[in-house]
Amino acid sequence: MDHSIAIPALTAFFITLILGPGLIRFLHRLKFGQFIREEGPQSHQKKSGTPTMGGILFLVGILAGSAFYIPRYPRIIPILFVTLGFGLIGFLDDYIKVVMKRNLGLTPLQKMLGQVLVAAVFAFYMVRYSGLGTDLIIPFSGGKTLELGLLYIPVLLFVVIGTVNGANFTDGLDGLASSVTTLIAVFFTVIAVASHAGIHPAICAVIGALLGFLCFNTHPARVFMGDTGSLALGGFVASAAYMLKLPLYLPIVAFIYFMEVLSVIIQVAYYKRTKKRVFKMAPIHHHFELSGWPETKVVSIFSIVTAVLCLIGMLAF
Repeated sequence: MDHSIAIPALTAFFITLILGPGLIRFLHRLKFGQFIREEGPQSHQKKSGTPTMGGILFLVGILAGSAFYIPRYPRIIPILFVTLGFGLIGFLDDYIKVVMKRNLGLTPLQKMLGQVLVAAVFAFYMVRYSGLGTDLIIPFSGGKTLELGLLYIPVLLFVVIGTVNGANFTDGLDGLASSVTTLIAVFFTVIAVASHAGIHPAICAVIGALLGFLCFNTHPARVFMGDTGSLALGGFVASAAYMLKLPLYLPIVAFIYFMEVLSVIIQVAYYKRTKKRVFKMAPIHHHFELSGWPETKVVSIFSIVTAVLCLIGMLAF
């Protein structure tokens, strides 16, 4: 077996697992607890005070698992840059919310500017230095590509920022974002190894780190990833997809991200026009909760859907 598959995953897993209890105690002492909105599901009120910013934990695991492979696999650098760049934006947002006690965190403008900056640096790399061209692989086409030309950069900015915010909306239940993203990362690993893309050590490190994090994040969660983690995961998914020329596959394999964002857009737009709601609550995972599904069932079903769609994604490839 290729050591560059197993070792990054195992290293990231054990680093995350070992550091987890200490970081959780540290966050408890600093009172870095999650604020739970009163208008949310009442079952979530008991989660108030659970430490957040736990995304730091798996980001350390990802770095530890993949750093050794940077000299041999330099293509993992842009993935790590985007993942850590969005993680930093999320960290600042969490820090302002939790430590400075400003519940809204960064202003929407500050958050958007930060996201555009990270995405723009990544776009510059993709166009000037990646050597991957400006075409994207079309699903179910037998390897045919879509040449975007001048549209490549604006489409990239839209896809990256949309994916990041999709991951952010998905992070609302114990273990949901972690589980869904782990399955997406498994899909990317299979494609990266099969296509010799040279990015699989970073992807495997993400899988290992998230499995370690899930030991603390499954219901009832001992720690939440916060925006530190969710924005980082969205950045990872988007950048890995672009390094594999697979952003057109994201509506398939990252359908849960897409559905979470779409549910919020539909809810807000419909409410502004009619003062009525389409869903009991958005993002859509809360709709299923308020419809009587236990939190664990929502996470399980969404994960199963993602696993099946990733299999379909492999067929599409």
